[in-house]
Amino acid sequence: MDRAKRCPRCGTPVRCDEQGRWWCSVDGVVAPLGAYEEPSVHVLLKHITDAQLPTWLPWPMPANWSVSGVGRAGDGPEQATVLACSGPDPIAGDADLVLVCEEPGVGLGTFYAGAVGLDVGRQISGFPAATRILAGQHVAPLWWVGERDDRDVLVGEASGRWLWIIGWPATAGAMIRDGLTFVDLRTLLGQLDVIPLSGLSRRL
Repeated sequence: MDRAKRCPRCGTPVRCDEQGRWWCSVDGVVAPLGAYEEPSVHVLLKHITDAQLPTWLPWPMPANWSVSGVGRAGDGPEQATVLACSGPDPIAGDADLVLVCEEPGVGLGTFYAGAVGLDVGRQISGFPAATRILAGQHVAPLWWVGERDDRDVLVGEASGRWLWIIGWPATAGAMIRDGLTFVDLRTLLGQLDVIPLSGLSRRL
């Protein structure tokens, strides 16, 4: 797919000015979100070759799940990565997960979460964590952010950046349980050919 770069906060096409800054007509200067491509070994290899931030995925992949897209936001200094997975819902039907690793203020996680505002720390402050995962061999508490009925949203911090996990439908969040292991896609460089892949996620 060849789509123009978009705003990570609202999905609006963005334009680049003479100073190399990307402008959204709604959100001002933003880190542009590049177009997504149908996942393949070549696409994954290019992504991890260019990526400067972790790209998190559950590993090993849950049964019958596959990677259904990767992407990055930022032109020059990278500010966010995103990975989508698709598979069977824990209850019934099909499900999708979108995992976003981002620097504070980018807004890509809140966009997919359907959340309001950019200060997620304020939203979760003072509440107990809903679950704890392993991200890069470190325990990462996750908090539930419940603002939409059609999806389940968990957010926490891993490797010094925000980690968002958004699941469709809302029952998909049941997959994110204590002790589930997530790894940085870059650590699987020699195993890209064994990662299950599928068509581009409808959620991207």
